[in-house]
Amino acid sequence: MYSSTFTFAKREFDDAFHALDQAIAQAAKSIPGYLGEESWENPANGLICNVYYWETREALEALMQHPMHRAAKEQQARWLQGYHVVIAQVTGSYGDGGIPHPLAPPKQG
Repeated sequence: MYSSTFTFAKREFDDAFHALDQAIAQAAKSIPGYLGEESWENPANGLICNVYYWETREALEALMQHPMHRAAKEQQARWLQGYHVVIAQVTGSYGDGGIPHPLAPPKQG
């Protein structure tokens, strides 16, 4: 498994941003190997962090090469003050089942 963590500082988001962001989210969800995502915002510094989980590196690469994702990268300076991306191989995941998480096993009925 892989994760891609996208941390950014935002400028103003306009209708074009929201439309492109929604299109990318739909594209990601349609890629075989997409496992889910989670988002965080740090009120202390205003940074936003989106973490996407992927079954394979190829699935992750499929999103990175998607035309909507490439369009967003070309225009990112319109909407972002800065960003950083971390790609990591996930070697494990665990929890007590008390909160939902994209990598948590389904609850047993």
